Amino acid sequence: MVSPVVGLYAIMGVQTTVTGGGWFPALALCLVMQLLVATVYAELASQFPVAGGAYKWAHQLGGPVTGQFAGVIYVSSTIAMLTTTAYTGGIWLAIFFGSSSDSGLTLVLWGVVFLMLCMGVNVARVQVFKMTLSMGVYAEIVGSFGVALLLFLFFREHEFSELFRHLGTGTAPGQISAFLAALAIAGWAFIGFDACSTIAEETLAPTRAVPRAIFFSLCMVGSVVMFNSAALTLSFDRTTLATTTSTADPVTPVIVNSFGAWAEKPFLGIVMVSFLACGATVVNYVSRIIYSMAREGNMPPVLKHVAIDGTPRPAIFFTVFSAGAGLLLGLNDQAVATIIAFGTGGLYAMFTMTTGVGLYTRLSGRWDPSRGQLNLGRWGLPINVIAFHWSVFEFINIAWPRPYAVSPDAPWWQLWAVPLVLGSILGITSLYVLIGAPRKSAPPESSP
Repeated sequence: MVSPVVGLYAIMGVQTTVTGGGWFPALALCLVMQLLVATVYAELASQFPVAGGAYKWAHQLGGPVTGQFAGVIYVSSTIAMLTTTAYTGGIWLAIFFGSSSDSGLTLVLWGVVFLMLCMGVNVARVQVFKMTLSMGVYAEIVGSFGVALLLFLFFREHEFSELFRHLGTGTAPGQISAFLAALAIAGWAFIGFDACSTIAEETLAPTRAVPRAIFFSLCMVGSVVMFNSAALTLSFDRTTLATTTSTADPVTPVIVNSFGAWAEKPFLGIVMVSFLACGATVVNYVSRIIYSMAREGNMPPVLKHVAIDGTPRPAIFFTVFSAGAGLLLGLNDQAVATIIAFGTGGLYAMFTMTTGVGLYTRLSGRWDPSRGQLNLGRWGLPINVIAFHWSVFEFINIAWPRPYAVSPDAPWWQLWAVPLVLGSILGITSLYVLIGAPRKSAPPESSP
């Protein structure tokens, strides 16, 4: 679920184009702040080790209406994350098969192909899914840490100061706007750690194991992403970067220049396996959330049906087709920044809601964190405060319209995609709550 390859390779072209370089500090700051968010998640998981994670915590601490909103945000944000994984994975799929077109329609079609592959892995025999994940693990080891280590040790072309240079030389109008854009784009690299909390009821000693898994998964993956980004930046040829576009692949030229032309196809294959394993996992993860909510009556009942082998196929189909609908945002050329913002924004809305509910119930006395296995003592409140304000800031930063990150002639609805989509979903949910609540609370009629 938390893939260093997908987290970094999906954003490098956009980061390079928008900022021009020097985005390493933004990546580091984003990781530090996300570790604070993960700490709040770990604190909640240590006291409430229930399946469903943040959705269940919001329901338990904030009540059924809060839980309903949290569930809707959770599902929509994870589906949007799948859309982003499919679109960026489709770009790498197109590169692997030698497609030279970077038009919006072509990239959307490649994204659809990627989604169909992910769906096929999920509806096939379980051995196929397990084999895909195993291949993904080995691909991550080679494609992220292994390649980065070789580049760092043997193929560096720049001093360490290169990590902090060239900020503001891209399409962004200045250094401040470039740094804020880099911070927004970097948010994609440090998500997915919350998936650990959704399987708490299937974990041995969950009050101890799940908080550790949440925190250390982000620590380990974040460290690999930071090291990988540094190794690649120090190995980049500035002439190559000068011609990079947001949908281009700036990583493979480094690999070819360093290892030789023979390494191009194997490297692209490794990246593709990593993307496919991540995408298949997201489909599996999201479809189980949808199935669980449908079983509890919070989504259409047809989505709670399972096949003979126990696979929730209606939920899988719903997940894939919903993510495919989000790909329409990529029809405009050079829309990858919008797609990344679309996939990241909803998740940061969920981070905001979870840390906000935690902060409110902590201050109001409805939640006593000292009763959990993980006790942060007097550090718990300031960490929660900072994590909440960071989540709010980063959500606004991600949702902020940036024509220089997309294209000057991008339609307005594409620039405002995150608030438009999320606002529409929350508006529909509000109507459902207002209309549905009286019906649920009405007393049953007396028998004649």
